[in-house]
Parts: sequence; C-alpha cells; structure tokens
Amino acid sequence: MKDSEWFQYRVQYHAQAYGESFRSVSLRQDVALSLNMTDRASSSTSVAVAPTPARVQDVRDDLASRIVRTPCVPWSGLESPIDGELWLKMEVFQRTGSFKARGALNSLRQLADPTSGVVAFSAGNHAIATAWAARECGVEATVVMPRSANAARVARVERLGARLVLGDTIADLVAIVEGLQQEEGLALIHPFEGEAIIEGTATAGLELIQDGGPFDVVYVPIGGGGLIAGVASFIKQVLPTCRIVGVEPAGADGMRQSLKAGAPLDSVVVDTIADSLGAPMHRPYSFSLINQYVDDIVTVSDDQMREAMRRVFNDMKLAVEPACVASIAALSMDASDLQEQRVCVLACGSNIDQASWYRHVSGAGEGVS
Repeated sequence: MKDSEWFQYRVQYHAQAYGESFRSVSLRQDVALSLNMTDRASSSTSVAVAPTPARVQDVRDDLASRIVRTPCVPWSGLESPIDGELWLKMEVFQRTGSFKARGALNSLRQLADPTSGVVAFSAGNHAIATAWAARECGVEATVVMPRSANAARVARVERLGARLVLGDTIADLVAIVEGLQQEEGLALIHPFEGEAIIEGTATAGLELIQDGGPFDVVYVPIGGGGLIAGVASFIKQVLPTCRIVGVEPAGADGMRQSLKAGAPLDSVVVDTIADSLGAPMHRPYSFSLINQYVDDIVTVSDDQMREAMRRVFNDMKLAVEPACVASIAALSMDASDLQEQRVCVLACGSNIDQASWYRHVSGAGEGVS
C-alpha cells in the first residue's frame, strides 16, 4: 500500500472511530484553534497558513527514497514516566541523526536554481543535515558554525564535504551568512523558518499519526520552533482533539516568552545543556503556526533532562542528547493527567559524543545500568 493510500485509510478509520468531524477537518486548509495558555498575548504578526495534509503527503512521497520512515515504538522497560500508554517517534534513527534532514532536503529540492550553492548557520544538527542534503543533491554547501560548537559535530560537517566557516557570536554568524548570500549568491537553508522547512518537519507528524495514532497527547521539543510548527499544524488538521504540548529548556524558553509578548523575539538569552534547543531568535512563520496550533508550552530544567537521559538509556538502551529527552522529562510533571491516555513523544535527535553524554548522565539519579 502506498503512503497516500495508507493515509486515506487512516482518515477513514478515524472517521469511523471518532465521527465525521475527523474526516471533514482532515481536508481543511485554514484551521485555527483556541489555545489553553492563559498568559499568551494577542499576536501582532500575520496569521500564517499551514501546509495542507495533502501537500504534506506529497512532500513525504517526494522525500521517501532518501528520508527514513522512522519507527513509532512503545516505551519498553520499568521506568516509564507515566502510567498511560507511551510511544516514541524515533527521529534518532533519521538520516544525519535528527529530524533536521527532512526540512533541509525539502528546502534544497525546492530551490529554483541551486547551482550557486547553499549556506546554513547552526551549532549542530541543522549544520549536519544541510551538509548531508547538499551532498545528496549534488550541491555545494557552506555551513557557518560558532567556534564553541561541539567538536564531533564540526568534524561530521567537514566529513560530509561542506565548506566550514566559524564565527564567535550569533551576530557574527548572521553577518557571515548575509555576506555570503550577497557576494556568492548562496541560497539560505534556514534552520527553522519557511514553508519548505515546515513542510519537511510536518512529514514527521504525518508518519506519527499514520503509524501509531490516534494519540490523546503529543509532546514535541522546541528550539527555533520549526519541528513543532510542522508537526502540530499537521496533527491538528487531521486529529483536532489531540493535545499538542511544546517543551523548552528553562534556560532557553524563547518561544514561551515570544507568545507572552505576542511576537517572535529577535534575541533570546540561552543557558542550557540542550544546545540543540538553544535557538537565539524566533521568526514569524513558525511563531504564527505555533500560536495557532500548540495547546501549551512547558519548561524543563537541565537536571530533569539529565535524569531523562539516564532513564532512556536504562529502559530503551539509547544514548541520546539532552534535546531528545526534553519531552520525556516533561512527562513526569504531567503524569497525573496522563493516566489511561495514549501519549507520543517526538525523540528529535541523537547527535552527541560519548564524552559529553557520559558527563551529563554521570551526575543523574542512580546512574546507568
């Protein structure tokens, strides 16, 4: 059965299980939902239009030969953070080690003229994904990274054949990228903003629903916001009763602050071990989709993420980065509300070196076994 046929089957199944409202909503193009966060200010930005379910399915079909359909698996082990039914969407097994490959590849495939090359700025996962996607498409890539970036991630970018440029501050990185765009005509592959990026991340939401749904609640980590914008906007169009919860580090809660302010922040102070979630800014398109489709945002501490890393290793035998377990860390705070519910956590990535992983988990709880 083709992906498109399977999707229609799931829509028909859910229509029977949940009523005709599921079928009708799955075809709407302009769904806007009221959200539960009471401290959210009125947005001063324009209302963005999300990719339709049909468009997301087309993108998934287009990327199928190069993007892994990552499994959606039940939690196994004795340390589940909730009493309900817990599933994980395993983007840790995605090409390049994170969900970022979806948006980067989709962006490259939609460029009108990629012959001049592309440029991206990132401290890690998006840098790796852009270098990989450019190599897949036969395009030259330049990746701008901070000097403080993890050495293993820098080395991986170089092994993928990208030209590497280093900067000291976020302002440096932005200036370098803008200069390369003007001087060399490079096309920007943004880490979390734009329709092509959101279409790509939305394919993870499509797979999540097709392979494991329906779910009562889905938890998604937030860095810049591109992942949750795509996943939430897709799920809410096909399963509007599903609650979408975003998770940010307490030391990098820029999206929560943006929603309070009613507009995306141009600058965010970042202090967290989850460097993949430490976006220094937010942007209008992804912000608007989050404002429309995400029900709540919670924050987790570094210590909670360290404990979740230990728990995931002990039960799932996976050594993953702090960003990947942010949503699992959040579950313990909501455990009493999740009994007898089907819950899915999007495990976003696994790009961490052995020394960094061990340093984080060695001080968490009772250690690993």
